[in-house]
Order: sequence, then C-alpha cells, then structure tokens
Amino acid sequence: MNHYTSKNFALTKSVGFLLNKARNLVVTEIDAAFKEVDITAQQMGVLFSMKSGMASTPFELSKLLSIDTGLMTRLLDKLEAKQLLERFRSVDDRRVVNLKLTAKGNAIADRIPEISPHVLNARLKNFTKEEFEELIRLLGKFIGDSE
Repeated sequence: MNHYTSKNFALTKSVGFLLNKARNLVVTEIDAAFKEVDITAQQMGVLFSMKSGMASTPFELSKLLSIDTGLMTRLLDKLEAKQLLERFRSVDDRRVVNLKLTAKGNAIADRIPEISPHVLNARLKNFTKEEFEELIRLLGKFIGDSE
C-alpha cells in the first residue's frame, strides 16, 4: 500500500521528517547529558555496543549502528584519542581490526545505563506503557527488525 502520493505529501507530515526531528531532539538531549563524561550520543552508542558484547570490530559497529565506515573510522579515532578504546589487528586475519575498551572506556560505558534512561524517560513521559510498547514495536517494524 502506498501511504504517500504527490497530492498528499507534506514535508512536516512525512515519516522521514518526523523520525529525523525525533532523532535530532534525542541526540541533542543525550549529548547534553553526557557532556560531563565528554562523549557524544554517537560515541555512547559505540561504547555501549562494545560493553554489551554486541560488536567488537568497526564493521560490526557500522552494521549495528547504521553508520557508514568513514564516519565509524572518525568516531573510533576520537574515542581512541580520548583513550576510551584500543584497536589491534586480529592474529588470525591481519585484515580484521578488533576493538577493546580501555579501563577508562569501561568506566564511562558503565555510566551509560545510569544517564540515558533519564533522558529517554523525560522524552517519553506522556506515553502510557502500552503506547511505549507500541512505539517500540512499530519502530522495529519500520526498520525491518525481525525480533
């Protein structure tokens, strides 16, 4: 089913516009919340993905976070410069770069579950439990998440 046509399309009513605006609001609020630990929302995603064991290579992170490899390289460069992670070549396949959180990176990653919920809960304060669960379900369906 086509939900949009050339006759009914309006920028501020498009799913892309609304998703982008929602994303920008959350990123701005997450960035502000993590200012004290000197990381951004994108850097938080990398650190927490690694801490959670969801990714350990730049390729896995790029795929998980839907970030192109060029941006991922720049993100990793910044995190490495802040001494939050280390890169090293795989002993089995020198083409593969593995990532490891440093002690400092682990300490910041440990704080993520303490900080992030406050930001997200403030944004979701007017949602009922059922609306929240439906939002998660619909966003999962939108992105093609099979879970």
